[in-house]
Amino acid sequence: VQLQASGGGLVQSGGSLRLSCADSGDTFSRYTMGWFRQAPEKEREFVAALNWRGTSTWYADSVKGRFTISRDNAKNTIFLQMTSLKPEDTAVYYCAADRGGTRPTMSVDYDYWGQGTLVTVSS
Repeated sequence: VQLQASGGGLVQSGGSLRLSCADSGDTFSRYTMGWFRQAPEKEREFVAALNWRGTSTWYADSVKGRFTISRDNAKNTIFLQMTSLKPEDTAVYYCAADRGGTRPTMSVDYDYWGQGTLVTVSS
């Protein structure tokens, strides 16, 4: 599994961005996939996750109703559609893959990580 995140950038408060995370491997469809973020001087935190079938999702309370996670297993890609962005959403966003999928909100359970993409929301 080799994850490559993209789609970050600078956006005004209230705007939208869509992050993508592509996997160059061939086992992508078997993994629970998640998005995490880390703001300056803060710990990494869970954002959203999606099981391998795409039938179950999990979201942090801070992003519920604003962010949507999805996946296209045929393209080995997951997405994070972010709307109504706020300055507090500013962070480096990381995608990750979890073979087990038993605790999708726990970063320690994830086996593979992408390099991160920076999202900056201006007020």
